[in-house]
Amino acid sequence: MADDRRAPWRYVWVAGGLGLVSWVWFVVWAVSGAGPVGVAYVAVPLGGVVSVVALVRLGDVVRGEVVARRFWRRLIAGAVFLTAGFTLMAVHAFRFSVGDVPPDMPLSAAVAVALGFAMITWAVARVPVRPAGPRERRRMYLDRAIAFLGCATLLWQFGLAPMLTAAERWSGRTLVLIALALLMSLAGITKVSYLGDGPVDRTAMRLVAAIGLTGAGVSVLAATYGDAGGAPAQAVVLPVAPVLLTLAVRAQWRVAAGLRQPSRRSSSVLAYVAIAAVDLPLIAVAVGRLQWPGRVAVGAAVVVSVLVTVRQYLAFRDHVRLLDSLRSQEERLLHEASHDGLTGLANRARFRDLLGGALDRGRGATVLLVDLDDFKTVNDSLGHDVGDDLLVSFADMLRVQAGEDALPVRIGGDEFALLLTGGAPVGETVAQRVLDALTVPISSHLLLVQASIGIATAEPGATVDTVLRAADVAMYAAKQRGKAAYVRYLPEMAVPVLAHMQLGGELRRALDEGEFELYYQPVMALRTGRVIGVEALVRWRHPVRGMVPPVEFIPAAERTGLIVELGQFVLDEACRQAAAWLAELGPQALQKVAVNVSARQLHDPGFVGDVLAALEEHALPTDRLVLELTESAVLRGTQVSLALRELDGHGIKLALDDFGTGESSLSLLRAFPAAIVKLDKSFVDGIEIDDADPAARDARQAVARAVIQLAGALRLDAVAEGIENEEQAELLRALGYTLGQGFHLARPMPAGALAELLREQVAAAGTAVRTA
Repeated sequence: MADDRRAPWRYVWVAGGLGLVSWVWFVVWAVSGAGPVGVAYVAVPLGGVVSVVALVRLGDVVRGEVVARRFWRRLIAGAVFLTAGFTLMAVHAFRFSVGDVPPDMPLSAAVAVALGFAMITWAVARVPVRPAGPRERRRMYLDRAIAFLGCATLLWQFGLAPMLTAAERWSGRTLVLIALALLMSLAGITKVSYLGDGPVDRTAMRLVAAIGLTGAGVSVLAATYGDAGGAPAQAVVLPVAPVLLTLAVRAQWRVAAGLRQPSRRSSSVLAYVAIAAVDLPLIAVAVGRLQWPGRVAVGAAVVVSVLVTVRQYLAFRDHVRLLDSLRSQEERLLHEASHDGLTGLANRARFRDLLGGALDRGRGATVLLVDLDDFKTVNDSLGHDVGDDLLVSFADMLRVQAGEDALPVRIGGDEFALLLTGGAPVGETVAQRVLDALTVPISSHLLLVQASIGIATAEPGATVDTVLRAADVAMYAAKQRGKAAYVRYLPEMAVPVLAHMQLGGELRRALDEGEFELYYQPVMALRTGRVIGVEALVRWRHPVRGMVPPVEFIPAAERTGLIVELGQFVLDEACRQAAAWLAELGPQALQKVAVNVSARQLHDPGFVGDVLAALEEHALPTDRLVLELTESAVLRGTQVSLALRELDGHGIKLALDDFGTGESSLSLLRAFPAAIVKLDKSFVDGIEIDDADPAARDARQAVARAVIQLAGALRLDAVAEGIENEEQAELLRALGYTLGQGFHLARPMPAGALAELLREQVAAAGTAVRTA
């Protein structure tokens, strides 16, 4: 790449150096007269050789572009003819010069130069212009005619006409060559105005067209100085041509090598310049040949034409600005329609278009579906501004890790994708790069996040939807395997994963159709066997599958966000049922009804209001309701802590479920307004077995003893969960537990069965009172 930057300049410096040396020589020669006049002819053929070498080297750079290659090959031929012609002229000058007067141009040199100009003119003429409709084409022809005739009039008046009308007649071959040079210049200048955004760069074309203007300089010198103008024409004016040609090579070279964007600036103002150019010969004629009345008329006409031209140019400039504004707005709208507004990544619509195009072309494609794990927790606990900042940082990370291998996309929310097409590396390579990048915190808040990635490669005949569905299945499988991982799609994944994914839709229907119901598991006094309270447990009575256990549908409800609506149903129904039991059986029938609360419910800003509304609607006293929360749900930030303290302030009891399984149990009891702790079932299982591992049994008993002692010290109620037999119940009573829950004491039961149990309990209590 460094060589690509330097190589074009070499030829420009050499051609420019030759021209500079020629200029210095001419000044010295004009002052001193020393040396043969033939030296004036040396710089042009040497510069021509440099130009030919530069053009040949350029051919290797533009090899893949047919139009550009054809144009520059024709230019090589033209440059070879010109170099040959000027070489013949230099040899002739050294042989036949007399004093400081150069000899006439030999016929062979004239033919070679004429062929060179003709070949360059042909090359310029064959470059395609930008596509246009009939109306645009007619306007283009009109503008080109105006530009051509206007510029030609100027060159005729001050270039060819003085030579044709000079007292000393010029040779026909000289006039023909100058006319060809001017024609080439005019053709090139007018052609550049309508050159399309193709492989031939506009800047390069302008430089090639400007070469013909050296003919105008030669004609002015010839008309002014006669034969004496030959030396300055050869030593000063014509050496500029190789410099212009090497500069054109450099401009095209840099575009072809990707070092510069093609020139896109329009030259449509040339028509206005041409109109103004016609006024100069008109003024010259008026001054030289007309009396003052005619000069006034001509002057007025010139002023009017200039004013009209200026007015038209200003209107044209405003039109161009308007078009540029509309074009920029259109580009902005197109970008917004195909890119995500927050992250700047391609959006879902563009992703589908690109994936569909790759599949249609048979190039093959691999899709990586990337989902941020637990992103909703960031939004809920830290706020949406922090969440947006995380998404932007995550998108930037994807750009870096995708590199040139993949296109990063934001599908929506916290879901992203990477599209790999053609010969890109396998998806696992890119997926691992993404996961490795997430081992360090990202975003300005230095958040440590994880992602689950599903990988799917398009099979023959695959559609956009089938590829995306496969990637989604694989991504869901990665989440099921513990998150922070990638999984490649396999056909056998589809059935179980799709069943889980479809469960979300069924949950929505079940909520709408009222298929959920509550079962109640009693919390018993371990010494008397009396029902102290109940824990409300949700069950799903599926119309086809029958009773669906919570372990199957609760994770799906969490994943889809339906856990909030489901939790609201449980809360409302539990309050209604508890109020009904108390109204029927009296305040001594039941002390507490407990409802499990998920982390997502706690993050709902309206959760506290919903709880209070349910209590008020069913006239259930606040001290009769217990909300059970896990340690992981409590450890979720300031918003959760404020909500729990507000609930405690209203007299609602809070229970810490699964106590002892977390790492922060003790510190939680100091910061969390708990009224009840529930010893986790894992510390009750095997607590009574003597022939088990003594160390494990002793550890369970130690934890159970520590929990009851801690609860007593903090004046908290303690409930032992998962009591499966009488031996466990007896041991827990011995340790000091007064409340327990488990299958040994009572299984979860529907509301009707529990109502019957409560009636029996109330009746038994009444009989005992009467007996006493």
